[in-house]
Amino acid sequence: MNEPLLHIDRLRVRFGETLAVDDVSLSIEAGERVALVGESGSGKSVTALSILRLLRDAELSGSIRFAGEELLTKSEHAMRGLRGSDIAMIFQEPMTALNPLYTVGDQIVETIRLHDGTSPREARKRAIDLLARTGITEPERRIDSYPHQLSGGQRQRVMIAMALACRPRLLLADEPTTALDVTIRAQIVDLLLELQRDEAEKRGMAVLLITHDLNLVRRFAQRIAVMEKGLLVESGTVEEIFTSPQHPYTQRLLASRPQRAVLPVLPLSPVLLDAKGVSVDYATKLPGFAGWFRRGAFKAVNGVSVSVRQGETLGIVGESGSGKSTLAMALLGLQRVSHGEVEFQGRALAAYRGRDKTVLRSNMQVVFQDPFSSLSPRHTIERIVGEGLALHRPELDAAARHAKVVSVLREVGMDRTALARYPHEFSGGQRQRIAIARALVLEPRILILDEPTSALDVSIQMQVLKLLADLQKKYNLGYVFISHDLEVIGAMAHRVAVMQNGFVVESGDVEQIFSTPSHDYTRKLLKASLAA
Repeated sequence: MNEPLLHIDRLRVRFGETLAVDDVSLSIEAGERVALVGESGSGKSVTALSILRLLRDAELSGSIRFAGEELLTKSEHAMRGLRGSDIAMIFQEPMTALNPLYTVGDQIVETIRLHDGTSPREARKRAIDLLARTGITEPERRIDSYPHQLSGGQRQRVMIAMALACRPRLLLADEPTTALDVTIRAQIVDLLLELQRDEAEKRGMAVLLITHDLNLVRRFAQRIAVMEKGLLVESGTVEEIFTSPQHPYTQRLLASRPQRAVLPVLPLSPVLLDAKGVSVDYATKLPGFAGWFRRGAFKAVNGVSVSVRQGETLGIVGESGSGKSTLAMALLGLQRVSHGEVEFQGRALAAYRGRDKTVLRSNMQVVFQDPFSSLSPRHTIERIVGEGLALHRPELDAAARHAKVVSVLREVGMDRTALARYPHEFSGGQRQRIAIARALVLEPRILILDEPTSALDVSIQMQVLKLLADLQKKYNLGYVFISHDLEVIGAMAHRVAVMQNGFVVESGDVEQIFSTPSHDYTRKLLKASLAA
């Protein structure tokens, strides 16, 4: 019987006193697609990085055999020859994995020449072919682009091209679609599937996919291994795991899908926020004659009209660059509106002055996508959550502010032990709860939620969505919920507006729009959501 391409036996990974991976055993056959799933902190990425021996200050024990050779005893020189050639990796965030100072072509060429020793001309030709193969349009031009000049989907395609540059036998894909829009995500999944099947036929390439996206797993993988807190708790075929999961943790993961649980909005509920024909223009400089430049304007938002009632959730969906977040900033009064106007409780935002504007700010709050960057790392949680009170409620003394902060933290499921700690001491889900507490402490009427769960694991996402739904019911809040995850919008929103290139191309009742969309773009989004 032939030995598997990769065989991990009783792997343990320890960082000081912390046991990150505990007694994990896993095999992958040549040409096979295996998914390693679990929440953040489960040990997925640590296991993958152990295969390439890329962990600093880690103590590894057990065995990792690749093509019959033990990797844990190989010298660093031998591992450098293996990395990128026989075993390649696609990292989660290409913007940090790619060097911003070099063109993408330079980086692919460097990989090819380092391992294959080909001439610069031949390496460049291969790099162009790889970019074309991974779906990059105009590869002869794009090869000279820097990472920041490409979209997120294009950067991920470059990462795939680089990983395939030396024709690896094992491809490690660490959350390759997490930061991408639903349509781009579906394209990347299809691309990986097509490339793996092609490479499997030629040289038996296998893929280990690390992810928490169960839709991606169902579409891509043949077998699944489930990790929890460093342990591999269950494994089997995709059909076995999805139809009859045995371990409680696997059952909980599969059950962590957004469920629709919104209360109907009362017919006489007042309109809180009303945008009327809102446009947002950005000045641009365009090439003109004789070296001069002529000024132009880019419309990020174009004639958008939306409204939100008390107790209602308006979902706004669309791809990156569609204008969702720019519209959110305009609704908050943080982005100058070129045309049209935004009203809060029947009064234009521009008409609020002095003390009235302070009251307006307290009534409209925002929760951002990434709490790690929106919460100051230098301040304690008590100061972060209570900062708005010091500004908007100066009549409160320190004791009253403290009591208010403790109360609102309790509302979001956190206790007073959080007060003296800092954001980096909390998980992603806990940080998002803190961000929600900061928004709620001023008792707002409306919350702008800009991708509040997209950076979270599926089970943590469910907890945050349930919290938001419970808070809306309790306080009759209005929500503007911005997302590219149609499943989340379907669970949370009463109405939805679909944005494309700055326009709202379709809007209405969320169940009606999602069941019988009238616009081609909406149909495309829904199809991609099902595919991904």
